[in-house]
Amino acid sequence: MELFEAIILGLIQGLTEFLPVSSSGHLVLFQSIFGLHEATQSFNILLHMSTLIAVFIYYRKDIWDLMCHPFQRTTALLIAGTIPTVILALLFNDTLNSIFGAGKFLGFNFIFTGCVLLFADSRKNGKKKIRNMSIFDALIVGTMQGIAITPAISRSGMTISGCLARGMNRENAARFSFLLSIPAILGAMVLTVKDMLSGEVSLGETFGVLPIAIGCIAAAVSGYLAIRFMVSVIKNGKLKWFSVYVFLLGAVLLLDQFVLHVIIPA
Repeated sequence: MELFEAIILGLIQGLTEFLPVSSSGHLVLFQSIFGLHEATQSFNILLHMSTLIAVFIYYRKDIWDLMCHPFQRTTALLIAGTIPTVILALLFNDTLNSIFGAGKFLGFNFIFTGCVLLFADSRKNGKKKIRNMSIFDALIVGTMQGIAITPAISRSGMTISGCLARGMNRENAARFSFLLSIPAILGAMVLTVKDMLSGEVSLGETFGVLPIAIGCIAAAVSGYLAIRFMVSVIKNGKLKWFSVYVFLLGAVLLLDQFVLHVIIPA
């Protein structure tokens, strides 16, 4: 992997992790364009881990409060929201990666994300804050997050939409969505570290240490900027513009898949 490619992938991951357009779908797309196929899933998880730095910085007060007072309702809600994600990931992650990882369904999944965003944008601003959420609300949002293990289905789009569907106000929907990403990404990181220690993954040999480091830095910086931008967008209810983007991208990919065969080889 060239340094330029690592920077591009890092920027893509950081921006699209918190914009509701699917970071995994964009990474699969650009890795296909760059011709990268080996150990890409582990590299993607490292990039996801880098974007957690952005979450820690932006929501540092919330995270510090959770650390100082771990036995509170928000902790219980985050645990409840994580359970469905873990179950779906353990049961279906390998299967979904084998089916969707090559990019054959990216177009369809981007369009599905667009439909979800249109639904979310149509919801009125609710009144619920995180402290008013029920355990059932958290389970629903966690299930939505679990569905997003499929490339091109946006994690943030699914969780924010789930929160809005359960009557949360937009600012708290964003907060819960981004806080819920922490245990999900950390769990995926643990599995990657296990594979690295067992010798099943050798990212340094595959991609090079410097490109990996630069890519991760790019992901962290762009991720922080994306969070600030996305929180403002959610408050003002403009998710429909992201749906237009993923609809167009999905249509282009479907045209390429069935007719042109330029972006993703047949």
